[in-house]
Amino acid sequence: MLDFAIFAVTFLLALVGAVLYLYPASRQAAGIPGITPTEEKDGNLPDIVNNGSLHEFLVGLHERYGPVVSFWFGRRLVVSLGTVDVLKQHINPNKTLDPFETMLKSLLKYQSGNGSGSENHLRKKLYENGVTKSLQSNFALLLKLSEELLDKWLSYPETQHVPLSQHMLGFAMKSVTQIVMGSTFEDDQEVIRFQKNHGTVWSEIGKGFLDGSLDKSATRKKQYEDALMQLESVLKKIIKERKGRNFSQHIFIDSLVQGNLNDQQVLEDSMIFSLAGCIITAKLCTWAICFLTTSEEVQRKLHEEVDQVFGKGPITPEKIEHLRYCRQVLCETVRTAKLTPVSARLQDIEGKINQFIIPKETLVLYALGVVLQDPNTWPSPHKFDPDRFDDESAMKTFSLLGFSGTQECPELRFAYMVTTVLLSVLVKRLRLLSVEGQVIETKYELVTSSREEAWITVTKRH
Repeated sequence: MLDFAIFAVTFLLALVGAVLYLYPASRQAAGIPGITPTEEKDGNLPDIVNNGSLHEFLVGLHERYGPVVSFWFGRRLVVSLGTVDVLKQHINPNKTLDPFETMLKSLLKYQSGNGSGSENHLRKKLYENGVTKSLQSNFALLLKLSEELLDKWLSYPETQHVPLSQHMLGFAMKSVTQIVMGSTFEDDQEVIRFQKNHGTVWSEIGKGFLDGSLDKSATRKKQYEDALMQLESVLKKIIKERKGRNFSQHIFIDSLVQGNLNDQQVLEDSMIFSLAGCIITAKLCTWAICFLTTSEEVQRKLHEEVDQVFGKGPITPEKIEHLRYCRQVLCETVRTAKLTPVSARLQDIEGKINQFIIPKETLVLYALGVVLQDPNTWPSPHKFDPDRFDDESAMKTFSLLGFSGTQECPELRFAYMVTTVLLSVLVKRLRLLSVEGQVIETKYELVTSSREEAWITVTKRH
């Protein structure tokens, strides 16, 4: 089965409507190192399948051919960039379209939001303000949900195995639905219903379209369409309720409703943020805790910082800002887990990377998973070491890649805050421990996850 990232990029090609079919001769003309198509019709898709994922395919390709490589999606040329140096030559800091959002919109067949540069800039500001304002307004709620999870874990016997991925998905669903969509989701049954529909949509986006299996199964297609319709129906109802009214609790949808967007834009943008926000938050929380269980020293330093910043006082938004080491832990979590291993942009005009010409309308992949493990940029790249982000240049590189600073996607910025609050609550009272003998295998999709459930145990701090 092709992974989600493969299909996302393939569908993006169809969406942008590149009319030029590029045959192998074009690749030689461009002079970019890489591989010729395995099959005339499918290009190198069979090679990607054989490698297990697009990320794993790109790792091998860059190891063999260097930082700038080429391959084929069907009959279309794709160029992948695999080091910070070549990415610096291609990344345009003035680009406002988020590749993650663009791919999700194409998969859902959403059309709004493809406006001019100035319109996209205004929408980006609207998103940023929406994230900031909704988190500020709902900080007490976020704290409450974190403390509810803490109480649940405190009630367990110390030997009990905790299903981390399951609990983090549930926590993320509760947090995101209430902060993005409001008090409707104070009802656990509404959250469960949303989670079920969310799971159906997310799953079929990844596995059902490319191989045609969704169209071949009337039952599955109906389940997918019903789930998407139910999610949209809930959002439409909330948008209608919030329009033209003021509420004491400011939610993310309020910022979209109050912006200069039409109803369809509000619907699509809130859907994308909800879908992506839930997954990114759940996986960031899961990986952060996983890595903490494997490094006693990192967990000790994080506990010391939490204790120093909050003492016996409450956790507040103002004090959260002082958790510098916690932010380093989260940055290193994103890097080590390769949280989003691939992103993509279309080559607007003919460009040049090193000595290589990239033809117009070529899809350019940013092999972020490759870049995040490059030993020339990250010494001991496979080691979980938050101290590496003490270095200002490391943070600058991370910002360039879109994982921090001005290029950071709004869903990740949201996830950083949610995870920071959760870790502050948990680490203050608990020691997080790994389960002996457990090996966590990684599944590389658009957002990286563990293949199986990740189990931990917890003990109380005395």
